[in-house]
Amino acid sequence: MVKRLITPAVCLFLLTALLTVIWLPAQAQSQTQTQSQQLTVEPDRTRLYEGEVLTLTVKGSMEIDINLGNLFDFDMSNLPKPDIEKVEPDFEILARNQQYSIRTVNNQMVGEITWTYQLAPKTTGKLTIPALTFKGAVSDPATVEVVDGSPPDQAAPGRDSFIELSADKDEVYVQEQLILTVRLFFRGNLIRGELSEPTHPHVIIESLGRQQEFSRYRDGVRYRVVERRYALFPQRAGTLNLPPVRFEGQARDASGSLRFMRDSEELFEVPVKDVPAQFSGKTWLPATGVALEESGLPPSLEVATGENITRKIRLTTAGLPAEALPPLPDAVPDGLRSYPEEPERQTETTPAGLTSSLNQSVALVPVEAGQMTLPAIRIHWWDTEADRQRVAVIPEKTLTVKDPNAIAAGELPQDADGESAPEPDVSATEASVETASAESGLWQWLSLVLGLLWAGTLLAWWWSRKSQTVTPISTDDRHEDAAFDRLIKAVRDGTAVTPELLVEWANLHSPGHGFRSAADVVDHFGDETLAKELRLLQARLFAPGHENDTWDGRPLARALEQIRKHRRSQTSADLPPLYPKGLS
Repeated sequence: MVKRLITPAVCLFLLTALLTVIWLPAQAQSQTQTQSQQLTVEPDRTRLYEGEVLTLTVKGSMEIDINLGNLFDFDMSNLPKPDIEKVEPDFEILARNQQYSIRTVNNQMVGEITWTYQLAPKTTGKLTIPALTFKGAVSDPATVEVVDGSPPDQAAPGRDSFIELSADKDEVYVQEQLILTVRLFFRGNLIRGELSEPTHPHVIIESLGRQQEFSRYRDGVRYRVVERRYALFPQRAGTLNLPPVRFEGQARDASGSLRFMRDSEELFEVPVKDVPAQFSGKTWLPATGVALEESGLPPSLEVATGENITRKIRLTTAGLPAEALPPLPDAVPDGLRSYPEEPERQTETTPAGLTSSLNQSVALVPVEAGQMTLPAIRIHWWDTEADRQRVAVIPEKTLTVKDPNAIAAGELPQDADGESAPEPDVSATEASVETASAESGLWQWLSLVLGLLWAGTLLAWWWSRKSQTVTPISTDDRHEDAAFDRLIKAVRDGTAVTPELLVEWANLHSPGHGFRSAADVVDHFGDETLAKELRLLQARLFAPGHENDTWDGRPLARALEQIRKHRRSQTSADLPPLYPKGLS
């Protein structure tokens, strides 16, 4: 029997092999865990100038469990990310990008992730990128220095992009127009760009048309230029400080490389002066030009009662929006009825700024004969170019209002004693007097004959009826019929001459009353339908807000026909009987 003994050397070898088997997997696992918990932060530079963009690279790793069960559902974009938001107090994050790679370490899948951030410094000085965390790993802080100005070997115009601001005036009055020009210069093919608009809480800002695009050379470098113009109207006196205008974008150079561009520019302080003490107007109007125009009045300034006149007044300004224009005075003398329409305001943009207009239409209807004076219209404004007050004026106008009914009836002017004044045409006057005397003698002769001879009375009555009643009906009635037809047509069409035609017909239909206005006709006939429909028609024609109302002239036409029919029947009832009373 042979006995084999385990020597101490063999025991030592076995123990060493056992420890190796146990330690190596543990060490590999430890290394894998250490690698998966690492997080590094690397800025592309530690010193940059104001307006430049910093590229920050963050690298991390983590264990990934991928098997046949989740292979097709695995989404790398849903992996966790470092807390990059910690840099936002000092930096603005312009762009984010991430890349992934997977490798196997000791049969364990490890994902290596690289994040790339484009950071724009918000201030100058030494800025710190704080420690970032990811899956339990913590990075070391990093410090960068931001220096004012441009790189010493690169002049400002040689930068990839920059902004220029300019104003047309060094100082302005409150509410005066200030033209601001914003120009963006950039090189390369712009892929994305955002140019901010000027803003201010106490300034009205209007864009002057579309932006212009052109090319321009600066220090031998060709730039593409985007130009925008704005009209600024400060609403408070003091100093105007606009927030900076900013630009952020991306462009590719000739080599195809992608560059981030960023710049900001602030306008100089603009003093804003208050309204000068020398200004005496009611509404403050600082402008470069103001004009007043009117139209619509007859050249002779002679009108008739009941005639509808549309007076149009236009106020135009240069350097102000239409909302700043004051309402126009609407005072008219007694004897004129005024029906103003809603004012029309318009604002147009030009390269030189804003031009605006205020158009006011007023319907004037004279209701009394005589001299009517329209007062002058005066608009005070401040000439910002000459720095002095000016006044735009429409002089007063005197209308001569005549009564067409008195003219048609051949009324003669009277002297101070109330007697008819002689006309220059003596022959016409004598003929009129002779006619009147002949008619008076005729009536006296008829009365004498009626008292002496009964048969002669009957013959004389028939003769007088033929000469004084039948003849006027054959002429005046035809004239009244034509006037009524014109009136009914105007009523059905709803035209503005309806009141005038109503007065004309009423004076022919009921002579001797001397109607001067439609109101006189309504008061005489006392018809409620006539009064109501006339009010509706005048509201549609002259009252603001009723111009689009539909019009049905049938009720008014029926009311006029009833009045005419009733009046004729009443007139027929008042005629003397065919045979005198007592004659059988």
